[in-house]
Formats: sequence, C-alpha cells, structure tokens
Amino acid sequence: PPNLLSTSLSHSSQHTMRSLWLLLIPCLSMAPLVQTEKGLEFPRYDGNDRVIDINDKNYKKAMKKYSILCLLYHKPIPDAKELQKQHQMTEMVLELAAQVMEEKEIGFGMVDSHEDVKVAKHLGLVEEGSVYVFKGDRVIEFDGLLSADTLVEFLLDLLEEPVEVIGNTLELRAFDRMEEDIRLIGYFKNDESEHYHAFKEAAEQFQPYIRFFATFEKSVAKELTLKMNEVDFYEPFMEEPVTVPDRPNSEEEIVAFVTEHRRPTLRKLRAEDMFETWEDDLEGIHVVAFAEEEDPDGYEFLELLKEVARDNTHHPGLSIIWIDPDDFPLLIPYWEKTFHVDLFKPQIGVVNVTDADSIWLEIDEQDLPTAQELEDWIEDVLSGKVNTEDDDDDDDNDDDDEDDDDEDDNDDDEDDDDDDEDDDDDDDEDDDDE
Repeated sequence: PPNLLSTSLSHSSQHTMRSLWLLLIPCLSMAPLVQTEKGLEFPRYDGNDRVIDINDKNYKKAMKKYSILCLLYHKPIPDAKELQKQHQMTEMVLELAAQVMEEKEIGFGMVDSHEDVKVAKHLGLVEEGSVYVFKGDRVIEFDGLLSADTLVEFLLDLLEEPVEVIGNTLELRAFDRMEEDIRLIGYFKNDESEHYHAFKEAAEQFQPYIRFFATFEKSVAKELTLKMNEVDFYEPFMEEPVTVPDRPNSEEEIVAFVTEHRRPTLRKLRAEDMFETWEDDLEGIHVVAFAEEEDPDGYEFLELLKEVARDNTHHPGLSIIWIDPDDFPLLIPYWEKTFHVDLFKPQIGVVNVTDADSIWLEIDEQDLPTAQELEDWIEDVLSGKVNTEDDDDDDDNDDDDEDDDDEDDNDDDEDDDDDDEDDDDDDDEDDDDE
C-alpha cells in the first residue's frame, strides 16, 4: 500500500495519503438488514442522483442555488477497475451526504481536473482529491476523513453561528471540559458592540476548526478573570490561557494572533481535521504518541504527556500528536506493521513524514516512564540526538551482521567440501594399495 505518512506539502503526496485513508475507512453508514424499531433508522442511499457534475455551464447556477456548496476536485475517472471502484465509493460518500443534507440547502458537486480546467482555475481548486466548501465569500478546504458521517458533521458545524455565547455557570463548565479543542473566549458589553463584531468576523475565518466563545455576563467574566473587551486564547490541554494583547482587538489582530499560536504543543488526531494536523509537521517530522484514553495505562501515559506539554508549552519546536487507537481501529494493523510497535500499550516516537521511517522510545513492560524521563527523551529528539536515521543505522548493521554470517556459513561449507575431497582421495589411495 502507499505510505500512510507520505505527507509532504506536494499535491501528489497529499493525494496519496488521502486515497489510503479512503481505502482503509468505511465510507458509508450501513444500516442492518433486519427490521429495526422506529427512531434508529440509519440513512441508506435511495438511488437518486444529487451530486452535480460541475462544468463551466452550470457552476454559477449551482453557486447561487445553495447557501453552501461542496465540490470534490478529482482526477479523471481511471481505466483500471480497482481505481474505478475507489472513485465510485468516493462518489457514494458524496451522494449519501447530499441525501442527508438535502433539506439544509447544501449542494454537492464534482469537478474533473482535466475536463473542467477553466472552472477549477476560476474557483481556486488546486489539490486533487480535496473537498472545497463554498460559503458566502469563503472557501474552506475540508481537511478531514472523507466519510459521509465526518463530512456531514463538519457541515453541520459550519451551519452554526461562528461564536457561541456563554451565559451561565453550567455553560461555563462545559467550556472548561473542551480541553482537546483550541478555543477563544471574549468578554463584551453586548452583541451590538463593535469589538464583539470584530471578534465574530475573526471567528468566521477559522470556523469550524477553531471554536470561538463570548460572554456578556459580568459573573461569567469574573470566573474567567476577563476584563471588558479582553480575549483569552486556550491551547489544547493547557490549564491557563494566553491573553490576546492590546485590547480592544481588531479582526486583523485576532486573526494574526490565532494564526501565530494555532500549532499546539499537544494535540489529538481527529477525523474531522486529520490532514491539516498531519501536514503541519516540524521540519519533516512528528513526535507521535499512541495511548488509549479508556485504558488505565493509556490514561496515565496521556496525563504524563499533558504534564510535559504544560512544562514546555513555550518551546516553539515541540508539537506532539496524540493518537487514540480506539478512534481508528481499522488502521491499528497498518500502524503496527509500519512502525513495528504494539499499540495495545502506550508508545511515543519520532516519525519522518516523507517515508514513514520512525524510531520509538523503549518503554518497560511493567513501568511507564516518568514525566522527567519523557521530557529528557523529547529534549534529545529536539536536539537531534534521537532521530529516525539512528534506526536506519541499526538496520544497516543488522544487514551487515547477516552478510557476515552468510560469509562465515559459506566458508564453513567450503571447508567441509575440502575435508570431503581429502577423505575421498584417501579412500582412492587405499583402493590402489589393495
């Protein structure tokens, strides 16, 4: 199979990765064949074609008709049957999503990269295999797993207001529990405030990937220690926020701040933005940690990662991707084969995104590393003492050892052959004497 982690920023390598994810994950929500009670009837494709074949004659009409338009920019339909099936599966993902979202005035279409070059150029479609979402004057590239449920969830989030308002203590508790998300919250006089409108305009630039919240309640602002027109930025898994400086802030200032700080020290790989996460590597590598949150050892290991991340949040070169194997069960065998690790226990390693080469911290079967041991290992990674090339050297040495063993075996075989020949000569001499 193609490399799962071949994710350099070239369009061809990104397309390879997207294709593999599509192959490994079921793309349709399949309902059981037996009769079920009412209320749990999963949607099945009804056979009606809703996905539009977009071309230069109909794209303007489609843009006007729908409040949101999703376009898959794809390669020409291939001749090979296997690739044709992949294309059909992708189309079925869009058809089912279009069926489910039909009442939401969301349209779906496909653009051929060879036949519809003019349309693609006009709309700014660049990367084959990507889904582009048009909402108003915004173009949002869907960077998640191309499955019907993930795409529908993404679009539903896009339909919501860009800013969620927190008005009481219970809603504030819910906000505090969103530790996996990048989120911002601001305190404003009311929803008519010009500073709130600037905040809202900034939120639209990042919807739905980054969540924006606001409060107009003094009691809530006091709990958050927010001053009037002040905005706090929360990095995932961090206990304390960072305040956007120089309040009150303009839209441009908020956008610039979020853009600069949006790479977290510790972040979770999620289906809805997995490609954006993976393509955001640091000099071609990722520090990757596997841990099952529901498993006791996995939970303990995750807490250690959080502690290390909090102690090193100001380090610009550190970004750890946490993957919960339970979220991607079909990929577990592939990851174990590719990385040569056991994902039924916590793991942390360095992965080269160009060739999926990796090296992993040796973790004792009985005892997890301490936070200090993890931090020391990560420092070795950042300094270059630990890198994926070390693993290559070990492999080369293993190969050399195997070659030496083979040569020794050959020498032994030659010696045995010589001994056999000497024995035969002695036997012949004995026969002559007789």
